[in-house]
Amino acid sequence: MTKGHRPSVRTTGTAGHPTVSGTALRWGPAAAGCGLLVAAALFAPHQARAAAAQDWPPFVLVAGLLLVGLVADGDGLFAAGGHVLARLAPNGVLLYAGTAVLVVTVTTLLNLDTSVTFVTPVLVYAARSRGGREEAPLLYACLLLSNAGSLLLPGSNLTNLIVLGHLHLSGRSFLAHMALPALAAAAVTALVVGAVHHRALRSTVALTNEPERPVLGIGLVAIVVVTVLVVALRTPALPVAAVGVVAVLVRTGRSSERAPPARAALQVLGVPVLVGLFGLAVALGTLGRSWSGPATLLSHLDVWGTAAVAALTSVLVNNLPAASLLAARQPPHPFALLIGLNVGPNLFVTGSLAWILWLRAAKSAGGRPDVRRATLLGLASVPLAIAAAVGLLVLSGAS
Repeated sequence: MTKGHRPSVRTTGTAGHPTVSGTALRWGPAAAGCGLLVAAALFAPHQARAAAAQDWPPFVLVAGLLLVGLVADGDGLFAAGGHVLARLAPNGVLLYAGTAVLVVTVTTLLNLDTSVTFVTPVLVYAARSRGGREEAPLLYACLLLSNAGSLLLPGSNLTNLIVLGHLHLSGRSFLAHMALPALAAAAVTALVVGAVHHRALRSTVALTNEPERPVLGIGLVAIVVVTVLVVALRTPALPVAAVGVVAVLVRTGRSSERAPPARAALQVLGVPVLVGLFGLAVALGTLGRSWSGPATLLSHLDVWGTAAVAALTSVLVNNLPAASLLAARQPPHPFALLIGLNVGPNLFVTGSLAWILWLRAAKSAGGRPDVRRATLLGLASVPLAIAAAVGLLVLSGAS
């Protein structure tokens, strides 16, 4: 993998410029999202304003976290982690364990979309540098653990912030409620993927090459700052976004080959998809405020039923719009709802934006992601992970 390589989403013509059809296809989700926003505003303006007020902070937050992730990647922080894993792990099992810790850590601090975008290529490189045998478990663990491991902090997943709009919890309070369920969901998911691929992890490789040293500069500072902001503030979206913008501007202003250009920042943000998902989320949030069906359904469910309905809904309409629909009114079991919304997307590619980002990043790095294999792993891990997380939620009295 070439250092600093970015997955490309641009459709080009023969001269290297975007074609008309490619541009239309790329901006199609944004156009659809804007159409849904207009329809919601015309149909129920009051409810649409309330839905937009609940939904915009998570999207702003993830934009800031992705920008910080871009700068951290430019400083070589993620690549250094992959190099260290590949060099120091004496066998495949320890490499896999280190990968699980790395993925959950990046997901927790910088959002699951940052994890799949920047860590996936690093893991492909780490596996290839050891002969490639461990590529499959590392690749699928990155996707499934990014989803399942996104329950520790509010900023780890947009759905957390959408549902938390009713609860007004700080990051510290959220962590106190969700620490045990979140760790259980991540541990069970990691165990299932590792068990399925246990043969690939029976390897012993000793590498002696020294990893390139990362730049301990603006990227590391930005990570520390946004972590403090997410943990300490109830509404960290705008401050985190400001940190991300400043970090990109500082890195771009320096004469360095690693400085991320504005085009890379726009590409990482995936503006058309974010706009499309925001429009769908507001439309479904408006529907949930205008129609009592979802709230009535949740009021008749216990924590187990709530998690199951959330998981299935996330697959049907994506977890971000599902969160807006199911949390349009304060849900009776918000933490169980989050478990279903965060772990459930592992069932199928429609479950979360992370799937699309993961596929793009893996293919760009020369990996061989297989949606069918990932889905089968999700079908095996999701029921167990949800059961473990909800069970601990009930036992801890946080439900």
